[in-house]
Amino acid sequence: MSTIDSLFVTRLYRAHLSEKKPPIDTAELEASCWSIAEDDEAGQDWCEANGYPGYTSYASLTDLPYRFPIFKDLVKALDKHVKAFAKDLAFDLGDRPLKLEDIWINILPPGGIHTSHIHPHSVISGTTYVAVPPGASAIKFEDPRLALMMAAPPRMKDARADLQTFHYVAPAIGDVLLWESWLRHEVPLNMAEEERISVSFNYSWA
Repeated sequence: MSTIDSLFVTRLYRAHLSEKKPPIDTAELEASCWSIAEDDEAGQDWCEANGYPGYTSYASLTDLPYRFPIFKDLVKALDKHVKAFAKDLAFDLGDRPLKLEDIWINILPPGGIHTSHIHPHSVISGTTYVAVPPGASAIKFEDPRLALMMAAPPRMKDARADLQTFHYVAPAIGDVLLWESWLRHEVPLNMAEEERISVSFNYSWA
């Protein structure tokens, strides 16, 4: 009798942010993102100098939880989501829990993209979604084995989700997505007429 097993599974965690306490007011979070973006001249200069569409605080601010109380509450909720995901991944963390390393704001304008990348030097990465207007980009994940598929034929369009070469996730406001930091991902062209706003983060095993 023949069997077919799935090996080396890539996990993706998806939940509503407020499933873990404290609950987060996404309208307040959005207002805070805009306020920070408008005041962060160093971040604005970095985006302009590096051809980054819209705004990110990645290269300019490292203290968001200390600037606005809602970001402090956000981290408390994210800590619980990350702990649940680490348990699902069967990580043997011992007495060293995963800890927040970076957290930053992304404001992607109409026509903006965020090219394919990974998050080096961290264990779990993720994003929570603050504003997702109609037509906003889904996040696109790439099969980590893609570079090794030298002579493989393409997958059928109706192949099962776990066999697809790329997987698109269309988030909703308040969603939190988590993945292992080595998983390559991108944000395709934002076809919405308004900005797509998210807060991204990395957790390390320090």
